[in-house]
Amino acid sequence: MKIESIKIKNFKVFFDAKLDNLPQMCVFLGANGSGKTTFFEVFGFLSDALKNNVTIAINKRGGYKEVISRNSKGNIEFEIKFRNTEGDGSLSPLITYQLEIGSEKGKIVIQKEILKYRRGNRGQPWHFLNFSLGQGTAIKNEEDYGKEGVVEEREEQQLDSPDILAIKGLGQFQKFKAVSSFRKLLEGWYVSNFQISSAQAVMDTGISEHLSRTGNNLAQVTKYIYDNYPETFITILKKLKERIPGIEKVESVETADGRIILKFQDGSFKDPFVARYVSDGTIKMFAYLILLYDPSPHPLLAIEEPENYLHPELLYELAEELRIYSINGGQVFISTHSPDFVNALKLDELFWIEKKDGYSSIIRASDFPIVNELYKEGDLLGYLWKQKYFKGSGPK
Repeated sequence: MKIESIKIKNFKVFFDAKLDNLPQMCVFLGANGSGKTTFFEVFGFLSDALKNNVTIAINKRGGYKEVISRNSKGNIEFEIKFRNTEGDGSLSPLITYQLEIGSEKGKIVIQKEILKYRRGNRGQPWHFLNFSLGQGTAIKNEEDYGKEGVVEEREEQQLDSPDILAIKGLGQFQKFKAVSSFRKLLEGWYVSNFQISSAQAVMDTGISEHLSRTGNNLAQVTKYIYDNYPETFITILKKLKERIPGIEKVESVETADGRIILKFQDGSFKDPFVARYVSDGTIKMFAYLILLYDPSPHPLLAIEEPENYLHPELLYELAEELRIYSINGGQVFISTHSPDFVNALKLDELFWIEKKDGYSSIIRASDFPIVNELYKEGDLLGYLWKQKYFKGSGPK
C-alpha cells in the first residue's frame, strides 16, 4: 500500500496542511516545536482510534481542547489518499479515506467517515463506506465494482457508539475488501519510539514476530527470525558486519531461569558481550536491520531522528537501507536533525515543516528553483541546509 497524499485540518499545529505526490521515502526537517512530532502523531492517533475509539485516542493526548488547533472553528479532519498493490503487481485506483471528528455536548463524535474510490475516469466514485454519528451504509456488492451497468448495493449498519470507527468493525469482514485493506494499513503502521535501554533489557522467553515500538523485545524477535527465517538472519548479520566492523556473530540465548538475552561476538575477543555491554550504536543499527528485514514488513514506517547514537559515517548507509526498504514496497517517513543524514538523500525525498503565526505547513524542497539547480550541480542537501538555503526549516 502506498500513501499518495495527506490532508490535516485543525489537528494541533496543523490548521490546514496538505501534502501531495508523496514518494516512497519522505524525510522531514524542521526546528524544535515546528510540528515534526505532531505530523508523525497523526499515524499514532489513527492507530489508537482504531484499536480503541476516538475518545480514548483524543483523551490520551490531553483532551479535545488540546488536540484541536487553537482558535479554530469546525472539526478535526484527516484525508488520506492511497493505493493498494493488485495481485498482478499493478496499483489500484486512488482510494480516499476521510475522517471528521467533532464534539457535541461535551462528547467526542465522528461527524463523517467515508471510504471511496472510482475505477477509471468516468462515473461517480463509489462510497464503500459512508458513516456519520455511528450510523451509515456500506457497499455489499463490491466485487461487481467497475462492471458496466452495475449499480451499488448498500446495507445499513449501526455502530455501538458514535466515537467508534466504522473501519474497525466492518474491516474485519472480507466482503468489505476496500474497508478491510485500509484497516490493515492502519494496523500495520509502525511508529518508532525506540529506546536503547529497552532493547538491552533481559526478557522472559516467548515468541515475538515483530519488533515493538520501543524495541524491548529485540532478543525475542532475533530468536524468531533465526529459528524461522535463517536466510534472512544471515542477510541481517552480513549487513551488520558491513556496518559495524568487528562484529562476527549475534545470538539470542535462553538463560537457565527462562529468560532471553542477546549476545554479540567481537572477532577480537574470545567471549561474547551481553547486549547491555555493547555500544548504543551497535544495538540501534542491529535493531534497525531487524526492523527493515522483517519477513512480514510493515506498509509504513515512521521513524524519528534515526541518527541518535549512530556515528555520522553510518548515516549514509542507514539511509540506503531505509531506501531499499521503500523500493521493496514499504513506505518510510523520517524526521531528522542531521545534515549528514540529509546528505544521503535525493531531492524529491526531502521536505521541511515551517511554523509561522502559530500554525505549521509542509514544504517540498524540490519546489525551490535555486535548491534544484544547486542539487543538479552536485551540492549535497545537508550542506545546502547548513548554508540556510531551506527557507523556514530552521529556528530563524
